[in-house]
Amino acid sequence: MIEAIGLGKRYGPHVAIEDVSFAVQKGEVLAFLGPNGAGKTTTMRILTGFMSATAGTARIAGFDIFDHPMEVKRRIGYLAENPPLYREMTVAEYLTFVAKIKGLSGRQVTVALGDVLEKCALGHVAKRLIPNLSRGYKQRVGLAQALVHNPEVLILDEPTTGLDPQQIIEIRQLITSLAGGHTIILSTHILPEATAICQRVVIINKGRVVAVDSQEHLSARVRQTEQISLGVRRPQPDTVSILNTLTGVCRVTPKPMDDNGQVFIVESELGQDIREALSETVYKNGWGLLEMRAITLSLEDVFLHLTMQETGLDPAHVETPEPTETPLA
Repeated sequence: MIEAIGLGKRYGPHVAIEDVSFAVQKGEVLAFLGPNGAGKTTTMRILTGFMSATAGTARIAGFDIFDHPMEVKRRIGYLAENPPLYREMTVAEYLTFVAKIKGLSGRQVTVALGDVLEKCALGHVAKRLIPNLSRGYKQRVGLAQALVHNPEVLILDEPTTGLDPQQIIEIRQLITSLAGGHTIILSTHILPEATAICQRVVIINKGRVVAVDSQEHLSARVRQTEQISLGVRRPQPDTVSILNTLTGVCRVTPKPMDDNGQVFIVESELGQDIREALSETVYKNGWGLLEMRAITLSLEDVFLHLTMQETGLDPAHVETPEPTETPLA
């Protein structure tokens, strides 16, 4: 649905982005992560046709963004970091205006307005002037203008910036509800936001892409091994040695026993799925399976590691929280 190929943007000697490449599948929600000034907004502005690139190209829904800009724009909804809201208009007037400039007419406008007011929970403020709205509702109006023509692709630049915690939750829920029906790129430097909403992440630093993958795979890449927390009720003296014989297992580390049993941290080679072998081994030996959980680094840990590698700092010298455990599917 979206494919960026070697995108670059220079301002004289200054390089804003260089060789930015990634792809987004139909219906996917992709987080575009990076520190401030990393090149996130520049990339999004190029994808939406707001600015040109000095190198590379991109395709959206099969159309080249430079050869067929109008076809691309028909298929994109864009929410800029500061939504372009007209202060002299009511919510309904503004969204009607946007629908018309995006090519809708007649009954299409009426239907689209009703749909987007309902989807973004704006019906009760439709007749209010935009400057009289709270920050959260202004953000909803910005999202509504991106959605009003029901685009295939949504590109959202820092959609929760400046919102209070309740407003952030509401906007996240709204974006989550749009997944599947729309292909979404979400730019953010708020890492919990990416974890809560997105299936995959692109990490960009100093204008270059340093990683594209799911959080789980990036965590394994940083660690260099897959890790599973295996809890059993009746461990035996030879449990560690038996687990170490399984194909792909690199290391087994037992944790202290408690009243419920014992936990073993089982490390395996990258890309090696040992869950079935582990469960069969536990069953065959009668150990009693209590839990099997993937151990992953938080997205914050992964982000710090990858961006500090790029800047030449040693991630090992940065304090990070303990890894989190998430249930395996």
